[in-house]
Amino acid sequence: MKSTLFTNFFTGTLRISQSKLWLIFLMGLMAMAVMADEADNRQVLNLSNPQRNHVLGEMRSLLAGTQMILAALTKDDMAAVAEHAQALGFNMKHKAENPLHDVLPKDFMQLGMSMHKDFDLIAADATSLKDPKHTLQQLSATMGKCTACHETYQIQVSSLKSKQ
Repeated sequence: MKSTLFTNFFTGTLRISQSKLWLIFLMGLMAMAVMADEADNRQVLNLSNPQRNHVLGEMRSLLAGTQMILAALTKDDMAAVAEHAQALGFNMKHKAENPLHDVLPKDFMQLGMSMHKDFDLIAADATSLKDPKHTLQQLSATMGKCTACHETYQIQVSSLKSKQ
């Protein structure tokens, strides 16, 4: 049956009635309408282009560092886990919080600082406990903060700030 359907689809012998095609088309339109009606109710962070690039650059660094931690965990290389986590802690280069302290909302700042604290703790525990499962639990909780942030905030470029 499966191979017949596959063969019929690619040879053009599969017949679908016109009414079924219209039904599929209308269902697709309705699905798109539902998705379009979902408003983005996240808090808007109006930043200049350089500010936006700075924040997004830090987010990409956090994501890349997290990937390196996961790769090290697959090899049970807890020294590498500690090294990568430490690089994402409070001493992270180019932390967005420093130059944007007066621009970003307090809750956003606290979430960011909490993440850096988490990575410092992950580094310390990786060194002392050397328990990959514990590190995965910590990393999962930290990634939950990423999710919370992305569910709460959206960044838009303010045309007034971009000209400054």
